[in-house]
Amino acid sequence: MRGFNRAIIAGNLTRDPEVRYTVNKKAYARFGVAVNNSWKNANGELQEYTDYINVVVWGAQAENCGKYLKKGRPVLIEGRIRTGSYDAKDGSGKRYTTEIYADSVIFLGSAQENSGGGNFGSNDFGSFNPPTAEDFGNPIGEGGFGGGMSSTSGFANDHNDNMSEDDIPF
Repeated sequence: MRGFNRAIIAGNLTRDPEVRYTVNKKAYARFGVAVNNSWKNANGELQEYTDYINVVVWGAQAENCGKYLKKGRPVLIEGRIRTGSYDAKDGSGKRYTTEIYADSVIFLGSAQENSGGGNFGSNDFGSFNPPTAEDFGNPIGEGGFGGGMSSTSGFANDHNDNMSEDDIPF
């Protein structure tokens, strides 16, 4: 049986993309994305946590990410989860990695809001309403999950306005 491996995340960059090139001159970029989550516990109190997810992008898309994305910028990533391992340089044993190899990087928000730079590759939607549990099993309408994209409210604006450089751990 052939497996299925898809990941979709929306969040804010934890650091500027780091673009490098393979020996065959193929570009790749690495960066982190902070994804905020919340739920109510048994007492009805709001609980929050943040997942920090590493992302790898290849080719021309990697070069565009390096050129136009900056720390704090909201993005939507679609790709596949990759795991790997390597031996620690200090000889202390094996280290394991998990990252998303992105097939698509959508720049959310406007470049002027985030860095004052160009807007190449940005969809200029302003914000993203991520899917909720109720969305799964329902058709994705024209607006996508959760009512689609809007420039007045939603994920990117709610989280980006309250985030400062000191809030990001990288």
